[in-house]
Amino acid sequence: MKALVFHNPKNVSVDNVDDPHIEESTDVILKVTSTAICGSDLHIYNGFIPQPQSMVLGHEFMGIVEEVGSGVSNLKVGDRVVVPFPVSCGTCHFCNMNLPTHCENSNPDHYGPEGGVADGKGGGMFGYTDLYGGYSGGQAEYVRVPYANFGPRKISDALTDDQALFLTDIFPTGWSAIDWAELKGGETVVVYGCGPVGIMAMKAAWLQGAGRVIGVDTRDYRLEMARKAANVETINGEKEDAVEVIRNLTNGYGADVCVDAVGMEADHGFLTKAKNFIQGEVGTMRVLERCMDAVRRGGTVTVVGVYGTPYDNFPLHQWFDKGIKLKGGQALVHNYIDHLIDLVETGKVTLEDIITHKVPLHEAAKMYDIFNKKQDNCVKVVLKP
Repeated sequence: MKALVFHNPKNVSVDNVDDPHIEESTDVILKVTSTAICGSDLHIYNGFIPQPQSMVLGHEFMGIVEEVGSGVSNLKVGDRVVVPFPVSCGTCHFCNMNLPTHCENSNPDHYGPEGGVADGKGGGMFGYTDLYGGYSGGQAEYVRVPYANFGPRKISDALTDDQALFLTDIFPTGWSAIDWAELKGGETVVVYGCGPVGIMAMKAAWLQGAGRVIGVDTRDYRLEMARKAANVETINGEKEDAVEVIRNLTNGYGADVCVDAVGMEADHGFLTKAKNFIQGEVGTMRVLERCMDAVRRGGTVTVVGVYGTPYDNFPLHQWFDKGIKLKGGQALVHNYIDHLIDLVETGKVTLEDIITHKVPLHEAAKMYDIFNKKQDNCVKVVLKP
């Protein structure tokens, strides 16, 4: 089959690879009908998260069940499904605590309690390095889906792939960022990052009762997409002091909630890169710092942008003095997905309006380059195997 394969940083290609096959009785084989490039894929592409050997990437995918293991009871050949990006067994200690991203069975080689940089990781994820289980991803014609009694969700034929695809990751991730903030209604929510996850967080903020939603970014085309797709106010953080603007818009207090939807790959300069080299850091926590600045006293900061290493000078004093509630992590997709499917099916939210590029799978390597370089006003890429 054809699949997008990561070889080393900045080097991906669509190659012929072996077809997947049933390995455990609870596996299914999925014929992929749509898949997408995620901003998190760029962390691997750019070498921010190491992957020492070739690997099929992609954790946002959906398709049609092609083959079913003998232990699968809820799916049959021909079913059309979306697949949550975490690989979770559904029966272990943490899955039973409704913490499927911490599944203790899906990442046997690198799982542990530490949450370390190179080991002691959480549960597995599709197409997201050997550190997270080494599972081949869905930017391919076919993919093996383990624990199929727990993960995949059937999708109505009334929904198009474009309507349903983002239920796999970016909409549940955006939803998590707001759900963790426990809105009571009427709050001012600021989302740093107007990429796909940030825009989904903005949509989720409105659905969960926010009174005002503001998006911050440094690229005009992404700010325009946020205004169009999420109906929010926007601030260009390169042209204005976003923190000061936010305070001015909130009577000097700051936002009730700030969301970091950027993570470690935020724009940063030479001095930060030099510091990284000396201290063994990767990327920057600049956006998290801005969130801590912009949130009001007693407010909430949620983090769905990825951070992969420790950082010196974490603003612990500011967190303590302002009494900030801070929560982050991988989205608990399994907990939210059924409700979110209902929101899409009933027309309460539109997800496909952020798609800017839809191309055949064989163009995937070119689209990685375009997306990474922020060219051609590229916000979201959908690949069609």
